[in-house]
Amino acid sequence: MKIFVAGATGALGQQLVPQLVANGHEVVGMTRTPGKQDLVRSLGARPVVADALDPEAVAEAVASAEPDVIVHQLTALSGDFDMKHIGDFFAATNRLRREGTDHLLAAGRAVGVKRFVAQSYAGWPGARSGGPVKTEEDPLDPSPPDALRDGLDAIQYLEEAVTGATWTEGVVLRYGGFYGPGTGMSRGGDQAQLIEKRKWPVIGDGAGVWSFIQIEDAAAASVEAIEHGRRGVYNVVDDEPAPVREWLPALATALGARKPMRLPRWLGRIAAGEAAVVMMTEVRGASNAKAKRELGWQPRYPSWRQGFGEGLG
Repeated sequence: MKIFVAGATGALGQQLVPQLVANGHEVVGMTRTPGKQDLVRSLGARPVVADALDPEAVAEAVASAEPDVIVHQLTALSGDFDMKHIGDFFAATNRLRREGTDHLLAAGRAVGVKRFVAQSYAGWPGARSGGPVKTEEDPLDPSPPDALRDGLDAIQYLEEAVTGATWTEGVVLRYGGFYGPGTGMSRGGDQAQLIEKRKWPVIGDGAGVWSFIQIEDAAAASVEAIEHGRRGVYNVVDDEPAPVREWLPALATALGARKPMRLPRWLGRIAAGEAAVVMMTEVRGASNAKAKRELGWQPRYPSWRQGFGEGLG
């Protein structure tokens, strides 16, 4: 198939494109930066330069590629990760989840793509009630912290727009927290550095449940969705959602760092903000049963316990 990957030079795109090429697909990789064209070529794809927020440029890029499938992996997570200002950190990505999605969908409809696969997130949007692990059928958080409200609205916008596109097979992949080569949770990554400097504490009881996915596993699941995914939402996470109080010290050990500090909720709120407290103490994990069942996907690293030791990069 001819596959158009928007966001080909991101952490996931750099893992996804070579896997698609290895499966015999013809890939066109979109990048906003002219200087990254050689990187796209090195991955095995033909580069095309376009700003995802420019509808005419996107339409021209997609029309020239004549793809069977569009893959929307656009994010704009530049700069150091800052949980206290997490709303600002995700602002540009939120815009891509709205406007970028609209532009890619319009371009895809014009050329008649048969499948449209888009990136979403399973890390914290689930409702903070009921059990610790959520499926795709469970509701999203009706009252997120103020700093996360726009991010949740953008996620919902993307998911509804993609799955509601009746003219194509709209597939949404809710990825867990990425770790591994090229991500913030890799050796030398910005999030790993926070842990190494003991600037990422366990707040309160550390009961917030997180779901992770190693970046190569995320790409492998994406290939399955691109090749035969059916309309709907799929959680792409490993088999073991875990509370912060378990995975954060384990990641520190894997990085050769000291154990993280512990802060009471009130002090964590002052130091890192309400959103951080919620993410450390209240969020829910995600189940991967649907992705395994319907996509025929199995993660190489079924648990972060193994992945932190072998797959950090």
